[in-house]
Amino acid sequence: PKSLLLAYSGGADSSFLLHLLASWCKSNAVKLFAAHVNHSIRGDEALRDRDFCVESARTLGVECFVLDDDVPALARESKKGVEETAREVRYEFFREIMEEEDIEALATAHNADDNLETLVFRLTRGSGARGLIGIPEKRALGGGKVAIRPILSIKKEELLDMCSQF
Repeated sequence: PKSLLLAYSGGADSSFLLHLLASWCKSNAVKLFAAHVNHSIRGDEALRDRDFCVESARTLGVECFVLDDDVPALARESKKGVEETAREVRYEFFREIMEEEDIEALATAHNADDNLETLVFRLTRGSGARGLIGIPEKRALGGGKVAIRPILSIKKEELLDMCSQF
């Protein structure tokens, strides 16, 4: 891709991916952007995460878009769960940025542990064979855009070890 958007929470996984992608994008002439969503669920801690994301991205020369939204209120209004509403808010924000900036791909920091958790969750819900594939490494977002998971094969413990290098 000529441009890439990172879904950046500020956690270890997405911080690792920010560093990894910043280096890769620079070497490959790909424009990297980051996007952070403050769901207004965790109060001051969420505000510190937001500020950390903006500063970390700035340090690496990455433009970081931020959305502050009251997800609990939106969930109550829509009569949906907070997690479902948060996901909808995030992906709508990502779509808007990708459209405005002509970004082709969204990178998320799902790792091998997330994939296993998803599989177990789907199994316990009685998923059919299609659900047993776990999180795909790449999926279409529509309009020619794709979501990619570059660190899907890396275990959380390995990611945490690698984070000490930054």
